[in-house]
Amino acid sequence: MIHPLYSCIWFNNQAEEAATFYSSLFRNGKVLQNTPIVSTFEIDGSKFMALNGGPTYEVNGAVSYYVYAENEAEINRLYAELIQDGSINMPLEKYDWSDRYAWVVDRFGVNWQLDIASIPYTQKIVPCLLFANQKMGKVKEAINYYTQIFSPAEILMEYPYPVETGLPEGTLLFSQYHLNHLMFQAMSSTLQHNFDFSPGNSFVVECDTQDEIDYYWNKLGADGHYDMCGWLADKYGISWQIIPHQLPQWMADPEKGQRVIEAFLKMQKFDIQTLMDA
Repeated sequence: MIHPLYSCIWFNNQAEEAATFYSSLFRNGKVLQNTPIVSTFEIDGSKFMALNGGPTYEVNGAVSYYVYAENEAEINRLYAELIQDGSINMPLEKYDWSDRYAWVVDRFGVNWQLDIASIPYTQKIVPCLLFANQKMGKVKEAINYYTQIFSPAEILMEYPYPVETGLPEGTLLFSQYHLNHLMFQAMSSTLQHNFDFSPGNSFVVECDTQDEIDYYWNKLGADGHYDMCGWLADKYGISWQIIPHQLPQWMADPEKGQRVIEAFLKMQKFDIQTLMDA
C-alpha cells in the first residue's frame, strides 16, 4: 500500500499549540492526535506532523508552505492572522506573477507563501523547496532524482529562467511535481541566502514492510547522511523520516508506547520486528 507523504515541522516544545492554531486558521482543520512528542493535524486536506523537538533545530525559508487561496477575503484573513507576532518577507500586494501574493513568517517561525491562483489539483497547501546558493541550479536534477525513487511520481510543470538571465539553458526557476500523492513545488533563487535545508522541516515516508523501509532508507540516504530514529538527510540536504506506518498507533498505546519509544531511540534505521516485539 502506498501511503501519502506528509510534512513535519520542528517546534521548540510548541507542537500542540501550533497544531491547534493552524487547525483553527485553515479550512477543514482538525487535530488528529496529540502526544508529548508529536501532534498531527490536517488543514485543507493536507496532513502535517508537529514535532516537539526542543531548540536543536529551527525552521527557515528553505522550506515554505504555498497556500492557494480561493478568493481575496480568504487571503486577506490568512495574511492578517499569520503576521500577528510574525514578520513579512513580501507584503500582500500585486506582483508580476500574481494579483495578490505575500510571503510571511508566522510567530512559530514557519514560512508561508500566500497566493490567489486557480490550480487544477485538490491539494491547496503545497510544500515549496527553495534551492539557493550553491544549490541554485540543481532543481531539475533533484526533481528527476526524487521522481525516480518514488512511485507514483510525476513532473507536473517546469518553468525555466528566461534566456536573458544568462544562466545555462534549462535552469529551472520553478517546478511542480507529485511524489506518493503529495504535490511539491521547487524554486531556485540567484540571491544569496543565510539559510539552507535543515531538519526543521522534513517529510515523512510511512512504510508497511521492512523491505520498504530498507528501500527508502538506502535510496534517499545515498550520498547524504543518516541520523537516529529513522531520520536522514539526502544529498541535497533535505530531511526525511522513514517510519513504519504503525508507529503512531504503537506510540499512542498506553501499555506499549513507552517501550516503543525506548526501542527506537537506540535505532538509526527502524526495525519493524523489534518495535512490534517491544
